[in-house]
Amino acid sequence: MSKQNSNPQKLELTWIGKGEEPKLEPRILIENPEYSYGDPRTENMLIHGDNLLALKALEQEYAGKVKCVYIDPPYNTGNAFEQYDDGVEHSLWLSLICSRLKILYSLLSTSGSIWITLDDNELHYCKVLCDEIFGRKNFVANIVWQKRIQPDMRATLGAGHDHILVYAKDYSSFRSELNLLPPSDAQVNRYTNQDNDPNGPWVSADFMAKGYRPNQMYEIVSPSGKKFKPRPGSCWRNVESVFNQLNSEGKIWFGKNGDSVPRKKTYLNELQGIASWTWWPNNEVGHNQEAKKEINKLFGAENAFETPKPERLVNRIIHLSTKPNDIVLDSFLGSGTTAAVAHKMGRKWIGVELGEHAVTHCYPRLKQVVDGEQGGISKAVDWKGGGGFKFYTLAPSLLNQDKFGNWVINKEYNPDMLAAAMAKQEGFRYEPDPYTYWKQGVSSEKDFMFTTTQYITVEMLDRIHDEMQPDENLLICCKIFAPECEGRHANISVKKIPTVLLGKCEFGKDDYSFKIVNLPKEEGEEEEFLDPMEEITSKPTTSKSKPSDQPSLFD
Repeated sequence: MSKQNSNPQKLELTWIGKGEEPKLEPRILIENPEYSYGDPRTENMLIHGDNLLALKALEQEYAGKVKCVYIDPPYNTGNAFEQYDDGVEHSLWLSLICSRLKILYSLLSTSGSIWITLDDNELHYCKVLCDEIFGRKNFVANIVWQKRIQPDMRATLGAGHDHILVYAKDYSSFRSELNLLPPSDAQVNRYTNQDNDPNGPWVSADFMAKGYRPNQMYEIVSPSGKKFKPRPGSCWRNVESVFNQLNSEGKIWFGKNGDSVPRKKTYLNELQGIASWTWWPNNEVGHNQEAKKEINKLFGAENAFETPKPERLVNRIIHLSTKPNDIVLDSFLGSGTTAAVAHKMGRKWIGVELGEHAVTHCYPRLKQVVDGEQGGISKAVDWKGGGGFKFYTLAPSLLNQDKFGNWVINKEYNPDMLAAAMAKQEGFRYEPDPYTYWKQGVSSEKDFMFTTTQYITVEMLDRIHDEMQPDENLLICCKIFAPECEGRHANISVKKIPTVLLGKCEFGKDDYSFKIVNLPKEEGEEEEFLDPMEEITSKPTTSKSKPSDQPSLFD
């Protein structure tokens, strides 16, 4: 599926349907106060709705602001899950993920990064796709996560791992801000203080280096009087003056008896952290069974989620890629793990989930986190509770068709919703001025927008013009206006709704999701092999609770 296009320098992945991405409607978000919780000043967002439309809704305000995206999309394995269709045909899977990756790219900050969990089914195709969207030079790593503690007995070669594909928005900026991992207990325990050094515990390294540098070939005399020269093919690591300085500071170790080959000390208090490598064993970041235990503890086995990730895994990703108050986004939120971990780590977060478990899993889980829940990483990060989140749904499509097939303004839109939606459509920020009614939307200090369902007359237009400053510009969007209004004032443009919107995007479509399809299990198919000592059971949730239908406008 990889082919060379008309540009001989570009190698790309192609598939049926590529390039046919939908023209998405930029929806507004509606807060549902019944499901918002905690600090009312919070910037954390839990969004219930189609994740492609939700990402488009976020794009205007959050483009270039998200520091870390972590997504765990359906793997396209051919096995059905209650919450997701995980058997989407290959080309469709690529089209679905491509549309989302393009918007996620726009949301990332310059030093931001995206981390994508996949298995072997789509990893390699997704790698080529990400090369195209993010640029091959911005590929960071393919991390291998050991997800099992026992082999998969159904497979010819038991799959014990998943992959985490990592791309940066800009590799050099990302690398300069990448955090180190804290040293493990085993690493710290390597540091000892055999000579009561006042600088504290230390480890030592060979003072010799390969190569030949004449000014680093001097003789060293140990405290016992023993003389040392570099081994053949080697030289000392530093010139003699530097060695003498280090030795005078007690930073050279000649062994307990003072007669061993010199070694240079490195102190524990100099250890800022450890660089992560690309093999993440389950004893460090958790495994599937640990994740299921976390979910079972929160919801009970009867309400478990099929494919959770352990909090320790997400903790490492967020630790490496962000700092406190950075924004973390997950548009396949699932059971809410990413948001829960980001919250405990003091990051701002945005989570998007289409399924009913946005209400049955994400909402109650995050409510527990705010209240100080002590599972997962809570004790490791000293989580005590606090903060909050706001619950949002997507507004309905701005336009729908009447019984004659004509596009009309959706009757569910009140004047404020219409003004906010039109501002987003035209690239304005919805910021109503408390004193000037026609200043509803702002795109710059001197450019404004006014949306109304009233009939705009010449007299009304002239009154507005008299209130405007000479260097101000105004766009008016209305259902109908007098013909004389058009072109009457050079700094006022008048457009008719819905005519101004037609052809700009796809209206009336609410679902761009990975469809939920229950595929039959093959005869003899078994569940994941579990350790005999483990007793983990899970069953899809049957809760039917729904969000309230009484929204307030998100501006």
